[in-house]
Amino acid sequence: MSAAKYVAIITDGNGRWAQRRGLPVIEGHRAGADVVKARLRDAVDLGIEELTVFSFSTENWSRSEEEVSGLMAMMGERIIGETPELHEEGVRMRFIGRREGVDPELVRRMEWAEAETAGNERLSLFIAFNYGGRAEIVDAARSFQGGSEEEFRRHLYAPDMHDPDLLIRTSGEERLSNYLLWQCAYSELVFAEELWPDFDRAAFERALGAFEERRRRFGGR
Repeated sequence: MSAAKYVAIITDGNGRWAQRRGLPVIEGHRAGADVVKARLRDAVDLGIEELTVFSFSTENWSRSEEEVSGLMAMMGERIIGETPELHEEGVRMRFIGRREGVDPELVRRMEWAEAETAGNERLSLFIAFNYGGRAEIVDAARSFQGGSEEEFRRHLYAPDMHDPDLLIRTSGEERLSNYLLWQCAYSELVFAEELWPDFDRAAFERALGAFEERRRRFGGR
């Protein structure tokens, strides 16, 4: 079995991680963002070409105003603070999801990060923000005039994104939560017990190792 080149992660468990430590939820999200950065560097070392992380879903707006506003502020800070460093490391950043209803200043920062890193080729980092798999399919269907699956793909948020070889979800939960529903049709799934802030390099390597032990048949025998 070959190694995974395209990996998607549902970074679940930030809130529970904070709760168990008696910390505000936003501190769990900050710890989780640090882990995204660390595992991104590991991904480069491990030969991964595309990494997609779920940072904020279309359903997450239903959370408390305090948590949502904290997440929005943190996202803006991280984009400004970390884009230059990721650019230096050859990472191309792309944000996938609906931009309507998102603070215009945050959208400008997202667009700036995408433009700044557009020419990089070492690794592509797709950040699913204000993203829902069903929303993506509905949005694509609005402009789709008919034809093949490949033609439909061109209407998705990031037509150039490869279907993930592997989808990892942390925190012990075993569901897709409306994530990359079109793209993950044939992805291998690994559910890790660690909460996302505790998902270290060893846990990442275990998940990648589990993928390598599987035989992908894509409907064949």
